[in-house]
Parts: sequence; structure tokens; C-alpha cells
Amino acid sequence: MFTANTRINARVIFTFFSNPNLVSRQPAFSGYSLAHIAFWRKFANFVKSGCVSQELKAAGAIPGRASAGINFPGYSKTGIRKSKTGRWRAAALITLNLFMIAHIIQWRIMGKTISPIEPSETMHTLQKGFVNAGFIFFSLAILATLIFGRFVCGWGCHILALQDLCGWLLKKMGLHPKPFRSRLLVYVPLGAALYMFVWPTVYRLFSNQGPEPIIPKFTNHLVTTNFWQTFPSVAVAIPFLFICGFVTVYFLGQKGFCTYACPYGGFFGLADKFSPGKIRVTPACNQCGHCTATCTSNVLVHAEVKQYGMVVDPGCMKCMDCVSVCPNDALYFGFGKPTLLAPKSNVIKRHYSLTWPEEIVGALVFLGSFLAVRGVYALVPFLMALGCAAVTTFLVLKTWRLFRARELSFYRFNLKSSGKIHKAGLVFVVFACAWIGLNVHCGWVRYHEFLGNIAFNKVHLPDELALAQLDPARWLSPSDRENIIQGKGHYLVASTTGLFVNNEALPKLAWFEYLLGDAAQSVQTLRTASAHQKDESKALSLYYRGAILNRLGRYDEARATLDEALAERDDLILARQEKGESLWQLGRRDEAVSVWTDAVRRNPQLALANNEIAGAALASSKPEEADVYEKQADQFTPNNPLFHWVIARRLQDLGMTVLAEKHFQLAGQLDPGGQTPSQR
Repeated sequence: MFTANTRINARVIFTFFSNPNLVSRQPAFSGYSLAHIAFWRKFANFVKSGCVSQELKAAGAIPGRASAGINFPGYSKTGIRKSKTGRWRAAALITLNLFMIAHIIQWRIMGKTISPIEPSETMHTLQKGFVNAGFIFFSLAILATLIFGRFVCGWGCHILALQDLCGWLLKKMGLHPKPFRSRLLVYVPLGAALYMFVWPTVYRLFSNQGPEPIIPKFTNHLVTTNFWQTFPSVAVAIPFLFICGFVTVYFLGQKGFCTYACPYGGFFGLADKFSPGKIRVTPACNQCGHCTATCTSNVLVHAEVKQYGMVVDPGCMKCMDCVSVCPNDALYFGFGKPTLLAPKSNVIKRHYSLTWPEEIVGALVFLGSFLAVRGVYALVPFLMALGCAAVTTFLVLKTWRLFRARELSFYRFNLKSSGKIHKAGLVFVVFACAWIGLNVHCGWVRYHEFLGNIAFNKVHLPDELALAQLDPARWLSPSDRENIIQGKGHYLVASTTGLFVNNEALPKLAWFEYLLGDAAQSVQTLRTASAHQKDESKALSLYYRGAILNRLGRYDEARATLDEALAERDDLILARQEKGESLWQLGRRDEAVSVWTDAVRRNPQLALANNEIAGAALASSKPEEADVYEKQADQFTPNNPLFHWVIARRLQDLGMTVLAEKHFQLAGQLDPGGQTPSQR
């Protein structure tokens, strides 16, 4: 029970809250200093509601002195129970991360493993029909959410684990993350989810691009040999995790990324509305507010259970902290009617961080920042761009308020008072300007990358035709040339002003350089691009570099480059074809025939390689062998005059004049209008 001194404290604090203006009128109040009043203000809900746990009552742990606070095992100084489930959830999240590390180690040791258990892998299932572990996990998680509510986020997400770690570290430093509340940005996760998982199917449905089915044929991809193929590089993954797991918490609150950026949470939050599993309340609740004070998902638990008898906010991640800290054990997890069947009510007044004009400006800033950073330098992934945009929105609006308001603080830092910006405010402005400036610079680079990509897609000159001879200018229409010049200009601006190398834009720039007649510069650009690439993209850049080197007559360099391409992708058959041409020109004809034969063995429909083997057989006085490969080549050669002309040019460069002349004649016969060039 309360002591006499405690009852005096309670009476004083009730008088204070009935007339809070007394604080400004009296430096000392009934013998109590302002420090005493500030302390007991923290105890307001605690004392006035009589919300004292049985343990504290039995132990008589309510302090007699205002400065003492609660000093009892399992309780904070403000008298709120410490969550017992918090440790269990922390253990679950740590175990999850250990399993992730073990998964990667097992792949590195064994060379193959179960495909990533990551919801984003579902995109490959929906677009390509690849049934993988990520798709199965995401499907089961949504199904579980429909039954039990949104518990997967709270107990099984590695990004949330980082956010909780950041929140814990900040609290250890005396900084308590304050939630950033927006009316409009809360719809970003659902919009992002629809874009990732629904839009590709809708686009295929209405684009009418060929006979591609709306629902792809499903194939088994549960096991993979390239675990990291769909993930960003480690150099990108580290800042991605830092921004999404730490920066968003510091600026947006404990669950900042979940609230304003996570697309998976968009679907989980929607499914939670249908779920019968909720945090529910018994009549023992007396509205102490400990549950709301403890909730790291920024849910008004005490208000919702009073109004609805359950927590209806889809942001509730079933961490169970509120259940654990309730002094009357009035909260529990149970089944009943879902949120959709709860009566609508406007009784609960929500307080937002932004006015409506600021909401609109914030939405525009978010969109602009997202478009500026997403995919810039071919580095920033979708989720990282969403996190960056959310932080940028906060910084822009906070900086705007800093210059307009007379008083402004951030955490315990006083940024501005009495119209004067303090040192902390200047530091904040410098950081905000640097962050926003980086966003603007990324937008500038991304703008030129985007326009360069548009110009690249407007050029429809086939690669085989462009690579048939050194100067492809004859095949360029005026519109093609204009697009190439414009696209090259945009890519040059992006590459010269960018902070990083865009390994996707550089090969396109190199192709533009080649089409405009600067093959030597194209070779150098492709070398730079390949140095920043890996796997298939690197193999393709090296293949094109080797092909252009062949046209330049630098056959030894071409052979070495094509060997590098084949080392990256052994199944790149066109590189074998080009390598055979390099060896033939170097006088190593037996090796050339061996490479061409291997290419034909892998793909018998290679018309050019079959013709090259036939030409080599004729040069070696083997007419019967030549006839076999020539017939096989004719079988797979389309009746297209340009195709015959390309084959003729390539054979002519190799000195196989008999077969070259044959295809020149066929090109002329199939094109009586004379559209194929007469020059050979």
C-alpha cells in the first residue's frame, strides 16, 4: 500500500495536473522543486489510475522520495514492468540471423544450397515461374498472417532485428526514438508491394507483347548454385542494411522502415485486417497506458482496446510486449472477430507530425527522392531507395521547420530557441543539406541515365548486322543516328559527373561509340565496364570487346578477351564462334576448327559456325566434310537477304571466298530491290 509520504506526493501531482499553469507561476510548488514535479509527471498515469502491479504492492516498492524512482527487479524506474517476451523475441531474431549466416556458409562450402528464403524472390516466381524457397516462405507467411496476425514481422525479420538493435543502442545513449507520423506515407508499403508483385502480371496482361502467357510455366528452383545472384553486392548490402536498419530508426522512429518503406509489410498489414488473431483485453484493464508506452510499433494500444476490445492497428507486429508489461494482466492474445468487422469510430484522435500542406509536399519529396536514387549507378536496390526517400522526406520537412519556427528540438538537442539556431541546429542543417544534396546529385545522374536508356531502346539495329564489318554507319537511319548521338551525350554526362561507375550504362555507351565509328574508344570503354562487372554481364561485355577487336584486326587481343568471356560463362557460344575467327586469322587453323566444332556440338543450329567449318574443310581439300557442314548450315539459314549478307561478309574476312560468294548471290536473289549493299 501507499505510504503517507506517497499519498502526499499523489495529492500534489493531482493538483498539479488539474492546473498545469501552476508550474509557470511558481518556481517551487508546495515545497517541491521543479525537478520533483518533472519526476512525478512521469508517474501521472501510474499513480492516478492506481495501476500498480501486485509485485510492487506486495514489496512496497513505491518510493517515498520523488528522486528515487522505482527500484525493483523487473521494473523500470517509471514503474513499468520490463517485458519478459522481449528477451525471447531478441533470442528468436538472433537465431534467425545465425541461420542466415549458416545458410551462406553452407553455400560457400558445398557450392549449392536452398534458394534464398527472401520474400523478394517471389517476383521471379510470378514473372518467370521459378518456384523457389522465397516464394514458399512468403506464401506461408501471408497465410499465417491471415490466421494469427502480423507476427512474422515481429519475430522473423532480419531488418526488424537491426531496427530493434538500433533502438536499443539509442536508448542506452539516452535517446528515445520518436515516431514520425504521416497520413499519406503510410500507404507507401502497400503501393510498393503492388508494384513488385502485381504490376508485372498486369503489365503482361495489357501490353500484348507476343505470345507470352500471363501465368508462366512453373519450374523447380528450390536449389541454387548462385545464392547471391539476386542480391546486391556486399559493398551495396552494407549501406543498405545501415540505412534501412539504423538511419530510418534514428529519424523516423523504432519501426520507421516497416511503417514507410517495407513492401512486404504492405501485404502483411493488409492480411492482418482479416486475421482473427489479435491482442485483446479483459475487464481488468484500467487504462494505465503502460502498453502504449512500451509498444515499439507506435500503436495506441490502451485507446484501441478501450474502444474496440482489441488492437486493430495493422502496424501491430504481435511482439507481445504490451501483454507482458500490463500490471493487471488484462491483455492477452486470442481469437475473435477481425478488424474488418470492428465498428468504425473516430473517437481515437491520432496526432500527426505534419500538417496537410506538409503532407502533400512530403509525398512529392518522397516520390522525387525515390526516383532520384532508385537504380542510380545500377547500384541502389528498390528497398534501399524507399528507405532513403523516407529519410529525405523527414530531413526536408524538418529543415524547413527549422528555418520557419521559433522553437525546434530533435531528441534532447535544442536546434532552435527564441528564433536563434544553435550549434546543434547548424550541425543538423549541414547534415541535412549534405544528404539532400547527394539526393539531388543522384537525381541528376539518374536523369541522364534514364534518357540514355530511352535513346538506346529506340535504336533497333541488329548486333549481327552492326558487327558484320568495322564501320556500321551504312545501316544507321537518320533517326537512329540522332538517338545514338543524344544517348551518347547523356551517358557521357552520367559517367563523368557520377561518383561511381554504372556498369550497365558503360556497355551501352561503348556500343554507341562503336556505331558512330569510334571502335578503338569502344574497346577501352568495354574494358572499363567489364572491370566493374561479374558473371553474365561481364561475359557479354568481354564478348563484344573481343568481337570489335576482331573487326579492328587485333586478333591476339581478341582471343585473350574472348577467353576471359568464356571463363565467366562457358556456355556463351557466340564467344566461341568469335574465338575461332581470332585463331583462324592468327594462322592457328586446327585450333579454330576445334573451337567451331565445339560450338556446333553445343548448338547445331549455328549457321555461321557451320559455314566456317565447311570453309575450313574446303581449304583443307576435304570436300565431303565441307558438303556435310554446308548442308547443315543451309538447313538453319533463314531466307533473309541481310542474314545471307552478314554470313558472306564474315566468311569473306576469313578468306573463305567460295562460300562467301554463294551467300552474296543468295542475298541478291532474295532482295531484287537492291536494299542489301552492293559493296562487298
